[in-house]
Amino acid sequence: PVSQFSKFLLYCTGMSQCDLPGLGIPSAEKVFTQYSRCMGLECLDNWNMYMAFSFFRVAAILQGVYKRSLEGQASSTSAASVGKMAEEMAELAWGFATKEGFRVFKSMPTGAPGTSPRRSFSGWSPALTTAPRLPDSFSIRQASGGDTSPPLDPGHLIISPTSLPPHVQALHRRLQEFMSARILPAEQQLRDHQASADRWTPHSMVEELKAEARAAGLWNLFIPREVDTKAQLGVGLTNLEYAHLCELMGHSVFAPEVFNCSAPDTGNMEVLIRYGSEQQKEEWLVPLLNGTIRSCFAMTEPKVASSDATNIEASITQDKDSYIINGHKWWISGALDPRCKICVFMGKTDPSASRHRQQSMILVPMDSLGVTVVRPLSVYGTEDAPAGHAELLFEGVRVPRSNLLLGEGRGFEIAQGRLGPGRIHHCMRLVGHAERALELMKDRVKGRVAFGKPLAEQGTILADIAKSRMEIEQARLLVLKAAHLMDTVGNKVAAPEIAMIKAVAPSMTLRVVDRAIQAFGAAGLSNDYPLATFFSWARALRLADGPDEVHQAAVAKMELRR
Repeated sequence: PVSQFSKFLLYCTGMSQCDLPGLGIPSAEKVFTQYSRCMGLECLDNWNMYMAFSFFRVAAILQGVYKRSLEGQASSTSAASVGKMAEEMAELAWGFATKEGFRVFKSMPTGAPGTSPRRSFSGWSPALTTAPRLPDSFSIRQASGGDTSPPLDPGHLIISPTSLPPHVQALHRRLQEFMSARILPAEQQLRDHQASADRWTPHSMVEELKAEARAAGLWNLFIPREVDTKAQLGVGLTNLEYAHLCELMGHSVFAPEVFNCSAPDTGNMEVLIRYGSEQQKEEWLVPLLNGTIRSCFAMTEPKVASSDATNIEASITQDKDSYIINGHKWWISGALDPRCKICVFMGKTDPSASRHRQQSMILVPMDSLGVTVVRPLSVYGTEDAPAGHAELLFEGVRVPRSNLLLGEGRGFEIAQGRLGPGRIHHCMRLVGHAERALELMKDRVKGRVAFGKPLAEQGTILADIAKSRMEIEQARLLVLKAAHLMDTVGNKVAAPEIAMIKAVAPSMTLRVVDRAIQAFGAAGLSNDYPLATFFSWARALRLADGPDEVHQAAVAKMELRR
């Protein structure tokens, strides 16, 4: 069976000069290993022997055809051309036999030491061909300006939940059932609460749902395997695996909190996991992981263009065993929630340092003297209670030196690390927003009649449904590709796709939701459906996760450097 299967691998040789991983084609060795596993065979170290056998056999057949052409007995007028092919097949076979030809499948180009692996914008990096060994024990990776954790097995780009590993499929199924049975039926009650006089007090139902989700094992799903190799904090998913689950959560704006997977807590937990001291983890990370407190992230300022993080003016000044914090921040999501107990604050410790070494990050308890809530900010008139978006003043706030994260001048570095997997969580959820909006639109137009026929038979409605489906599929594939690259070659090499999807996903969702609202009519603008909230979130995310213009400029610069 092995020698017969090796015939199949002959086809790979015709593409030996191509970037096989970039085309989504696994290496011959990987295919052979998978075949052996499926057939219950032990991994064969001498598989190249079977390849040599197959190539010699093909060479012999071609030589026979060539001989018949010389004798005038060939059935094809082009038979004489196979003589060269026979020679090439024999050379390849000899290469396998001597283990020299093994490099055709095994070897891949590498850059100079210390450089990032080269990759094509249209596919995957060829830098990895085998699965590296993950660490035996959990440790927090300290930042050093790059991705130092071992990458994961490149595997395949999984575009459907049905192709996920069995344990992840089970998680996906449980999550889908929980969403359908517990969260979607509660949406209207939670939306009504957000518009009530008690909106700044968290609804008791949310805490009940959180307890149920945790009991069901649907908790802290966002923590990437690269920092949680033994699944001690979460469930040990890759970014690609989590993308499929995160899209499901995006079907409801209330879902992420229920599973302890909501921003800004996810990003802040990642900061503490990666960069926090043991004391900081014990005091703040543990309760965040347990979902007993919430947090906020204070970077954006009203007086400067905060899309450039180096512009911030807030100060962090050392004073003996403390730091004194002064600054004016706004659009601080989550700060108004009474459960918000800790703020990750970004300010300047040394304005005279180099541009990206001026900033530091420090933990500021929200009950510290000098922290003042100026007002809640609204998005299209909605305050997003109880978390809200706050304008805050920090005036002479004193915190211990031990609250500093990583060290002075490391703030910009942490900010980049914080935007690791979290960079595309919003995009994953946005695909879920769009998918839910299209589902609601389809149900609506099937049951409504206008001008003598169902809306579903109107040409403009049909065109809108088609456009929405096509745009969702395109954006989803880009999200999944970005997640896959983050898993296999790291965030830095995946930077083009990350920037692309952060520009693509919000705009796509806006268009899809807008079409759904149009099909619903006035009802689509109301609080009776999630469409208006989806629209406002998508519009906000064209700014909140970095302006589209910044992402587009980054993509263009990287394209010109190719």
